[in-house]
Amino acid sequence: MELEERIQTPLGVTLALRTVGEGPPVLFIPSLGRNVADFDDLAARTARAGYLALLPQPRGIGGSAGPAPTDLFDLARDVVAVIEHASAGPAHLVGHAFGNRVARAAAALRPDLAASIVLLAGGGASPPTPEVRDAVRGATRQGLKPDVQRLEDLALAFFAAGHDPRVWLGGWFPAAAEAQVAAGTATDTARWWAAGPEAPVLLVQALEDPVAPPGNAEALSRAIGERLRLVRLAHASHAILPEQPRAVAATLIAWFRGERNAATLQTLMDAETLTPG
Repeated sequence: MELEERIQTPLGVTLALRTVGEGPPVLFIPSLGRNVADFDDLAARTARAGYLALLPQPRGIGGSAGPAPTDLFDLARDVVAVIEHASAGPAHLVGHAFGNRVARAAAALRPDLAASIVLLAGGGASPPTPEVRDAVRGATRQGLKPDVQRLEDLALAFFAAGHDPRVWLGGWFPAAAEAQVAAGTATDTARWWAAGPEAPVLLVQALEDPVAPPGNAEALSRAIGERLRLVRLAHASHAILPEQPRAVAATLIAWFRGERNAATLQTLMDAETLTPG
């Protein structure tokens, strides 16, 4: 079952929401300046596994509109509004790249609504190099920077060797990206870093990711200890979703079903990881 609707939040935000499937809720939050359609394949697999996929568009993208967020917690309140609208109880929160920050902020804001948190390319503490940071910004500037240059940016910051960056040449919303960057800059990392007080956290660390390097995983492990399960994804960079869809889906569905053994999750991921070429 698939449904599209518009919901209004207490902050005066209109959110375009698509839901797929039935069952326990899983809410997806996309990367910087990206459309939530990046999760379409994963959401479909999740729905077939017996879950309700919640796919809200971020502000400024795909029919969602509202004032510029003042900080990450404004965006976290959008997440809370969607879960409450769905009346589905605590949700698994899946945040990709920038979305991992919003997921953690939502779990900190309303821990009662976070069944678990999944961080795909979870950064925030160990910054990328200036060259990589510039490439991220360049990639977001669809319509504002020549595509041939943006392809170079995408290859540098988002895609592992052997993967085609053209799959992400479209789907960017520069104004939304700028607003999200400003919201992140205005928020003290310590307020969201631990992803709330108690929910289990799964971090998928891409081994070729220059934007969210392994130092972030190490810092999060020190901060939350046994709440964290870490799996390492080979042959992937910051994009993750278009690079290794099968491996991500198999691991996350096992996680949603309650698998908390890191070695088992790693075995599932390794078995489904595709080698480029």
